[in-house]
Amino acid sequence: MNEIEVIDIARDAMWTMLLVSAPVLLVGLIIGLAISIFQTLTHIQEQTLTFIPKITAVFAVSIIALPWMLRHLTEFTERLMDKIVALG
Repeated sequence: MNEIEVIDIARDAMWTMLLVSAPVLLVGLIIGLAISIFQTLTHIQEQTLTFIPKITAVFAVSIIALPWMLRHLTEFTERLMDKIVALG
């Protein structure tokens, strides 16, 4: 295995990580931003107000996106195993 193959595997792993984590992170970001704007407009400065909506939204998106995430992780694992087999 040379440096190019290692870099290719690392690039593929990072891209898969970004794809799999993006839906959950984006929903958390959007919900957090919406609640921050709401708090700013209403002058409510309760720190715990953000937790329940964020946790609920992230959990819901995780459940909805789980088949898609699992498919991407399975495809990555298959590509990695194919490269390992090709080396041997």
